[in-house]
Amino acid sequence: MTTKLSAYVPDHHDASDAACRGFQPVLELLGRRWVGMIMLAGRRGARRFGHYRAFADGISDRVLTQRLRELEQHGLIERQVIPSTPVQILYTPTARGVELMDALQPLFDWTARNPGVFVHQE
Repeated sequence: MTTKLSAYVPDHHDASDAACRGFQPVLELLGRRWVGMIMLAGRRGARRFGHYRAFADGISDRVLTQRLRELEQHGLIERQVIPSTPVQILYTPTARGVELMDALQPLFDWTARNPGVFVHQE
């Protein structure tokens, strides 16, 4: 005997609806290794490549560069080149990136209240 999920969920929507299709890629991006740490570093004031590298202890330069480019492509980080000697490159969260981090604040709060629930294992 099978029962429909909609019998238990009052406002059931099909998993293929637009909201789900839009939400899943966000989760996948945030779930990539180092992305959350990089976004948090930017939210806490990191601007230069070295600041991000220091915040995300253990990340390689190659992966940090790749992740910053991905976040820039998604409109979450802005890359600004300042013509000086030497050239300065700043990575700043965009308004969209700040909004996303603000939306994730309850998750950060939950994590702080529940330490060790999800321990990273390699």
